[in-house]
Amino acid sequence: MLKNYLNVAYRNLIRHKGFSFLNIAGLALGVTACLLIGLFVYDELQYDKFVPNGDRIYRVYTQQTGAQAPDRHSSVSPMFATVLKQEFPEVEQTMRILMTGTSLNLLEVGEKKIYIENGLFADSTFFGVFQLPFKYGSAAHALDAPTSVVLAEDVALRFFGNVNPVGKELKISKSTFLVTGVLENSLSKFHLKINYIVPLAAAQLPKKRMGNWGWQQFYTYVKLKPGADANQTQAKLQNYLVQKVQPTLSEEDRLTSVPYLQPLFEAHLYSSSFKYDPGVKGNITYVKALSIIAAFILLIAGFNFVNLATAKSMQRAKEVGIRKTIGASQQQLMLQFLTETVLLTLVSVVLATVLTALLLPPLNTFTDKSMTFNLLSNPALLGLLVLLTVVVGLVAGFYPALVLSSFQPVKVLKSAVVTEGIFGRVQWLRHGLIVVQFALSVFLIICALVVFKQVSYLHNKDLGFNRDQIMFFPMRGENMSKQYETFKNELQQVPGVVSTSIGYGFPGDQVAGDGLIVPTNGEMKEHSATQLMVDYDYIKTLGLQLVTGRDFSKELSDDKDHAFIINETAVKEFGFGTPQQAIGQTVKWRVWSDTNPDSLKAGKIIGVVKDFHYKSLYDKLEPAVLQIFPGAYWKVAVKMKGENIGSSIEGVKQVWAKFSPDSPIEYRFLDENFDKMYQSEDKLQTLLWVFTGVAIFVACLGLYGLAAYAAERRKKEIGIRKVLGADVSTIVGLLSKEFVKLVVVAAVIAFPVAWLVMRNWLQDFAYRIDIPLWAFVAAGVAAALIAFLTISYQAIKAATINPIKNLRTE
Repeated sequence: MLKNYLNVAYRNLIRHKGFSFLNIAGLALGVTACLLIGLFVYDELQYDKFVPNGDRIYRVYTQQTGAQAPDRHSSVSPMFATVLKQEFPEVEQTMRILMTGTSLNLLEVGEKKIYIENGLFADSTFFGVFQLPFKYGSAAHALDAPTSVVLAEDVALRFFGNVNPVGKELKISKSTFLVTGVLENSLSKFHLKINYIVPLAAAQLPKKRMGNWGWQQFYTYVKLKPGADANQTQAKLQNYLVQKVQPTLSEEDRLTSVPYLQPLFEAHLYSSSFKYDPGVKGNITYVKALSIIAAFILLIAGFNFVNLATAKSMQRAKEVGIRKTIGASQQQLMLQFLTETVLLTLVSVVLATVLTALLLPPLNTFTDKSMTFNLLSNPALLGLLVLLTVVVGLVAGFYPALVLSSFQPVKVLKSAVVTEGIFGRVQWLRHGLIVVQFALSVFLIICALVVFKQVSYLHNKDLGFNRDQIMFFPMRGENMSKQYETFKNELQQVPGVVSTSIGYGFPGDQVAGDGLIVPTNGEMKEHSATQLMVDYDYIKTLGLQLVTGRDFSKELSDDKDHAFIINETAVKEFGFGTPQQAIGQTVKWRVWSDTNPDSLKAGKIIGVVKDFHYKSLYDKLEPAVLQIFPGAYWKVAVKMKGENIGSSIEGVKQVWAKFSPDSPIEYRFLDENFDKMYQSEDKLQTLLWVFTGVAIFVACLGLYGLAAYAAERRKKEIGIRKVLGADVSTIVGLLSKEFVKLVVVAAVIAFPVAWLVMRNWLQDFAYRIDIPLWAFVAAGVAAALIAFLTISYQAIKAATINPIKNLRTE
């Protein structure tokens, strides 16, 4: 019996090649899109799952109090780890990582010198919290000595080849370290990027500084004992700060944020809005969005299947009547038609499997991942595909099979075609499915257009400074750091160089959050502010605009130690009223000093600059303070002319070689830093366009098939109309208007849903576009036009056939 079902199913697929192609192509594309998105989503959900006891590991972060949209900071005080370990018995271990930004450090072994990023200064308890696998050495005591270093396998391979490097020396920024271990190359799903780890003791941080609650410079992790309740520990920690810590702090030093514990398994996907987060950040919103898109595409493909199958049943009515007449039961007919749909689905899934294998490598390149699709090594994936084949085949084929098997043989054998009375009961279903298909397509078009506009806005918004043609690099070596003024002067003599600035806190680079003590209601109160350590040419080099006051001047000796410039946001936040009223105000800053952390720098505000975006547009503008502080200088910005940049770069390299011959220069341009900030949005935009195109194409395949069915069903009517004088345009309009009306209804349904979803997505950005009305109009018109063009081919084909042929068929 089953063999007979399969034979009949195969013959039907071959006999109706066009119908089979439309169904197979639509379903194959839908399943391919789902598989690719599914692999991406699965990969994102695997971060940190390999870490032993990961369900007991948490990261401490803080959230500001009293704000409508409070900032969340992943960098916290070093005292959190101390207090958690000493005062909380449910804590098994704590560990801190010093925030060092994304700077490159020079690693040397013999004559081999390579700049490496993602180096960590971590507590010796690092491997007590994160039990990462070692290739060489062991976790025990790996970071006990201040001069020890643990390398990632890739880094070890670059310097030492395939030999065991444990016990060998390696220099990091001219300091000698001893290799105590090598981590396995299995950390691609770890939320921290690690190329090497050195003990926190190597940073030689002052003990007094490590006891400062206001120094928010550490990423802190805590591992709880088995059975401990993280929510209770979090509540106890918050109460401890209120009852035990806050009373010991002065009014100026009071903490303005609340600590929370974030589960390790949420660190990758739920930290996109965290500030100063060093981890590999995903975005749960994008993961959910892609999952929904995958479901949409599969729904559209499934609806195509149902629509085309029910439409095709018109032409198989006589077959059903004959089968029933010779004794076939409804159950047997349903099984026959379900066998056909499962076979069709199987072919589609096989084709989708091939397409997925072909498209996965470019997707890996695009997303910078290493996803695999191997059915032999992953039986769970093979089982999922088998289940998908059966479920999609049965679900998509059930209703068409029910309709076909329920035809009454007396009625269908009386005529070559099924009357509207018999088939009319599924008319509403076909129309409903078309509406849903195009509603989803219009929704995706609107989302793609809004994302495109927002991403364009991110890349093109006026940031308040000139980021073009600015070469950017860190200083290297003691000679360059000590003679930075001479180095800067020689850079200024390079042909094509317009201006040069040396400092700490350039836009798009690492900046420091700190406090500034300002007069408030007759008292001195500390406000949080971003500290930008600049020189006398910072404003000139970046093209910042002074609203009032003046720039720093070498001719005025007080400017170095007693002058500050603030931005417009600082004027508002500090309560100065207007920029003009801010000039001359006395403010104080706690000097960054290893020897005397409590020393204050007092001075007056000499200028106010127009607000400029030194962070991404995810972050709202914050108070910024510019001051001369050479002790923090380490980055160089060189503004160049637009022409002959290549020769200017060579000139900068020659000057570099004079001051730091042992360290190769590692540079980039400032605009590259900002472009990198929005890579995830750029990729989302591309994926949206691709999958929206797939969704529309799949929907059009179904519409094309239904248009062909409509033309076939009404060919006698079309012949009569042509004989009576109807022209081609009239016939095309007759066949098209029903489908176009459905697309218009779909657009009306999609508009409010798309508006709500996009409004919610845009809330993640501090600076965003208003949702453009033209996006809705464009999406609706595009969908209607695409539908009309899809239908027109069949309509024109039907309208141009000789009416005598159509009328003879009866």
